[in-house]
Amino acid sequence: MNYTPGKDYLSIDIGATYTKYALIDHSGNLKVKSQFATPRDSVDSFLKKIYMVINEVQPHVKGIAFSVPGRIDQKEQIIYYGGSLPMLHGLSLSKIINRRYELPVSMENGGKSAALAELWLGNLQNIKNGAAIILGTAVDGGIILDGHLWHGSNAQGGDLSFMLSQMNGEPNDPNNLMFSAGSAVKMINEIATALDFADRTDGMRVFKAIQNGEPAARKIFEQYCRRIAYIIVNTQAVLDLKRYVIGGGISAESILVPEIKHQLQRLREENELLRKTLVVPEILTAHFKSDANLYGALYNLLSQLEDEPLIPKKPVKDSADPESETSSNS
Repeated sequence: MNYTPGKDYLSIDIGATYTKYALIDHSGNLKVKSQFATPRDSVDSFLKKIYMVINEVQPHVKGIAFSVPGRIDQKEQIIYYGGSLPMLHGLSLSKIINRRYELPVSMENGGKSAALAELWLGNLQNIKNGAAIILGTAVDGGIILDGHLWHGSNAQGGDLSFMLSQMNGEPNDPNNLMFSAGSAVKMINEIATALDFADRTDGMRVFKAIQNGEPAARKIFEQYCRRIAYIIVNTQAVLDLKRYVIGGGISAESILVPEIKHQLQRLREENELLRKTLVVPEILTAHFKSDANLYGALYNLLSQLEDEPLIPKKPVKDSADPESETSSNS
């Protein structure tokens, strides 16, 4: 990696399949980025890989920021449950790294990190009440209330994966929860299976089939976007937010957000009371897409360092932003 000695921070985003890491400066400028396959066999293998990354840059960074799956006890800095990486349950990752390298270390949940990134330098800037919905292996989320990240009473605020997706399914049906029903990875796999693709993970080929109007692909994709619209409707009914940003790897696909908005509109048309009473929020693509967790993890660290004041937020774009012109629904 290339680096500026002593001026950058190492941000590490631990994902179910890959762990991404980057050097980012205090102003939010990403210098270099790389990734490795996340070790899943043991905590020792996982930590060994993390140490290798840190050892490469340790003399030249001012702090280390982690975005991790699971519920995070911010006071004790412990990961609980670990989301898609249950082996991380009970791990005091930031304390281990702090003791080993004697650097400031912070840790935040992935969905909350994404929301912080969008609040700092993305499409939730100057939004008092908003949310980030991150579509990946599961559904991650982060909620901004009154300009601040909301953790809730048990550090589970915004954990959208545990929303119920259906009322009458079998008790152990994984599709009862948005953890599975809202999984972008699962949606891609279902379409690839329906079309008999050799590679069930080929997202590019799947979205090409959707865009070409292949009936089976369109049907599964529309059903998926409808479930994401359910998340927005249910969250909106409770929190009355102004804006939602949709992130994750598939958010780079230009057809995703328009279809989610279309499905939200269909839900309103199908229910007169919903149509008459629900104020439709703005829905945008997240500015940082799949890199949001890297930026948000750093924002979390910077906000905790007393000697490192945060740079002012960049002014949010208004109607001159081409995406904002198409963000509202009637």
